[in-house]
Amino acid sequence: MKGIGTIINVAAVLLGGGAGMLLKGGLKERYQQILMQALGVCTLFIGLAGTLQAMLQIHGNSLESAGSMLLIASLVIGSLLGEWIDIEKWMEHFGVWLRKIFGGKNDNQFVEGFVSASLVICIGAMAIVGALEDGLRGDPSMLTAKAVLDGVIVLVFASAYGKGALFSAIPVGLWQGSITLFAGFLEPFLTDGAISDISFVGNVLIFCVGVNLAFGKKFRVGNMLPALLIAPILGTFL
Repeated sequence: MKGIGTIINVAAVLLGGGAGMLLKGGLKERYQQILMQALGVCTLFIGLAGTLQAMLQIHGNSLESAGSMLLIASLVIGSLLGEWIDIEKWMEHFGVWLRKIFGGKNDNQFVEGFVSASLVICIGAMAIVGALEDGLRGDPSMLTAKAVLDGVIVLVFASAYGKGALFSAIPVGLWQGSITLFAGFLEPFLTDGAISDISFVGNVLIFCVGVNLAFGKKFRVGNMLPALLIAPILGTFL
């Protein structure tokens, strides 16, 4: 059944988020704060590892860097476009709407938890490649593996931020479900090179999310998201 991978992924996010909320209920504020810092550091290194893996290449006996121009151009153009659209504002408005609907009006961490968790689990090659595999060949194995990872990630987010992180299941379902649904149309465009470029820039954005978690909001990561679309376009030329 095509689409089962996304269904499993959404279910894992909900289960992980639910478990995290139970954990948060038994944690004192100082434990929640140290948990958020630890989560930020982990996110930093996940993004950094993925970025360096793409940038650093071994040629003979030397270590060389690659992709600098692609990274700079993608982030500059994408960030300007995202700032013009003000994507993060719309994400936050959606988070505020969810908070009102689901009874969390006094939950100051709801929106931050929703936005941060959504960015971390939606940005990445596994979401794209897994959804394509599910849509083209009916193979949910990659999304099933991603579901396990996402469940753990959202568990930690929910234990730190509360129920807002649980609703990251919505963008995951919409994002991966759309790719699966339109997989036949998207396949010619999402080549190995294009997915590699998206993953490269995506890891940089994950690093930025980690900075925000660990040190307070420094980057408007939502407004940088168009860089994910710019990267594969520029990659064909650079």
